[in-house]
Amino acid sequence: MKEFINNPKRAEVVHFRRWGGKRYSLFQALRKQVHIASLAVAYLYISLPQEAVAQTDTLKLNTDYNLDEIEVSAQRAPVTYSQAARIISVIERDEIEAAPVSSIQDLLEYAVGVDTRQRGTYGVQADVSVRGGSFDQTLILLNGINISDPQTGHHNLNVPVSLKSVKRIEILNGPAARVYGPNAFSGAINIVTEPGDEESVKVDVAFSDHGLRDLNASGNVKTGKLTSFIAANNMASNGYINNTDFDTYNIFYQGRLKTTPGMLDFQAGYTDKGFGANSFYTPKYPNQYEATKTTFASVKMSTGEKLHFTPAAYWRRNQDRFELFRDNPASWYAGHNYHMTDVLGLNLNSWFESKLGKTAFGAEFRSENIWSNVLGEDLDEPMDVPGESGQQFTKGHSRTIVSYFGEHTFYLGNLTASLGAMANWISDLNNEWNVYPGVDLSYKFTDQFRAYASFNKSLRMPTFTDLYYAGPTNTGNPDLKPERSTTYETGLKYRTRIINVEAAYYHRIGKDMIDWVRQTEEEKWHTENLTEIKSDGAEVTANFNVVAITGLSFPIKNVGVNYAYNSLSKGSNDYLSNYVLDNLKHKLVFNLDHAIVGNLHANWKFRFQDRNGSYAKYTDAVYVGEEDYKPFWLTDLKVFYKTPSAQIYCTVSNLFDQRYFDLGNLIQPGRWISAGVSYKLDFNK
Repeated sequence: MKEFINNPKRAEVVHFRRWGGKRYSLFQALRKQVHIASLAVAYLYISLPQEAVAQTDTLKLNTDYNLDEIEVSAQRAPVTYSQAARIISVIERDEIEAAPVSSIQDLLEYAVGVDTRQRGTYGVQADVSVRGGSFDQTLILLNGINISDPQTGHHNLNVPVSLKSVKRIEILNGPAARVYGPNAFSGAINIVTEPGDEESVKVDVAFSDHGLRDLNASGNVKTGKLTSFIAANNMASNGYINNTDFDTYNIFYQGRLKTTPGMLDFQAGYTDKGFGANSFYTPKYPNQYEATKTTFASVKMSTGEKLHFTPAAYWRRNQDRFELFRDNPASWYAGHNYHMTDVLGLNLNSWFESKLGKTAFGAEFRSENIWSNVLGEDLDEPMDVPGESGQQFTKGHSRTIVSYFGEHTFYLGNLTASLGAMANWISDLNNEWNVYPGVDLSYKFTDQFRAYASFNKSLRMPTFTDLYYAGPTNTGNPDLKPERSTTYETGLKYRTRIINVEAAYYHRIGKDMIDWVRQTEEEKWHTENLTEIKSDGAEVTANFNVVAITGLSFPIKNVGVNYAYNSLSKGSNDYLSNYVLDNLKHKLVFNLDHAIVGNLHANWKFRFQDRNGSYAKYTDAVYVGEEDYKPFWLTDLKVFYKTPSAQIYCTVSNLFDQRYFDLGNLIQPGRWISAGVSYKLDFNK
């Protein structure tokens, strides 16, 4: 059976309650429960995988059974699949292997409601947002652990694993503060890796245009009650235009140990990345460069039978060197910017079941710290910058975040009602406590047709860059207040073996929204709390399992489509916006998976984007005015030959070589062709 998600904050057990007379009803006769890990990034799981790109074996499996009733970890305690509310997009391993992408960032380009804006490609540096939010408003998790960076959302996807090591990605569209705490403002994305049951080694090697190499190696090892997964990779390129070169190294370990009290899960990773940051903060100085080093570790324990406990502890350090001039600096240039953030966290989730329903409670402590020569208040004594000769941190700032969670879920026939709240204290807010409630309702009309509605409040703290950054074209604001929002959502879901259709409408009222703005073209960009921004949006997804109708012999296996619409209205029209108002108004994605001959397959992705807003246009580093973003179509293709142990593939990104802008004045890559091979050696066979 496929596993779902591990979450340090929620119970991780799924029980198959009814097997509906299918072939697997033998499990019922054996009177055994099947335990599988449950969803971590979101708190209301409802959907099948979006845009499924299933291989033949997977398609056959999907037509053989239907999961009638399962309990999923859909809030802070498990709920049944049929009673859950909200929509979760799940991108599974089969889809990842078939998609014409090589990075997590590229894969997210196809997800409904997700906006990925890249400075280049192959995940060198990307900003990801959900439902028209900014890149600072989306929480990023690795195996259920918060890895978001308090310095800036630009570093949120400094993940110590490559796409080739990812088993699944789950995306929650909408706020999740009462599950994850602050900064799950407009959505959350959970990246999942899992040690496999088999002992194996896998190697994946690819090369492409612009001197790109993508080298990956991973393995699963079992030693007694300990199962270990280790992965390493290197990706590098000369760049598709001047100063877009990059070189990235990752190493990652995850272990699971079965003990008498319960399951112990620990992980650790390190990423080292350097890249030409062409026009990163401004096209006025296109020869920028950035180098980051990120270290991450966490440990959690899942224990308890009647009263379930899941404590977890984690640590993340990110070091950043930003060079406004990679070489030939201007005479006035004082030197590079150096930053280091340390995040320490402790959290606990508990839940129990009674005649009144399911009750969950928990708490989280999080300490966010920065040392810098640019960001923060003056230090009493300077500190040496690790790994940088002759450099010192002269500024810093620390803040503490404490959150308490409570939730109860009632079951009344076909109606499920979940009520919860987060009480939050942040040291930067004058020792004030604030409460953020939420209500989720789900009603099952039939086994195939459900409706839901929800109401949730959320917040986001300003990043240290928002508060303190000062540069030749940008300046921060230490008096910023947190962003706050209220979101209303309703939707319908229809699911059968052949078709899965989901539709959602949401209305979000955001207050004190933080953005980099200016009133005239001569001013510096500076951060402000905008008075109010209202968002209205709709999302529709449809996935057709063609094999369920035609059988495995028909060449077309799967067809999918998703569409997202978002409209923002701001309380003040006096500002030019650098981020918040440059949202995707329309995004349309088509997916087609088909066989060519035998084990040779093709996967097509067609994407249309229409973005609001404009960007500062520069010609030869000279500002020439504001330019509106123009809509564009992109086509990506992957052709691959797959056997149970190997895959040979060729990928073409931007097949028709479209010229387009999606993030400021930086032109995006044209046609990019790559080819590779992967091989898995299973020692259990």
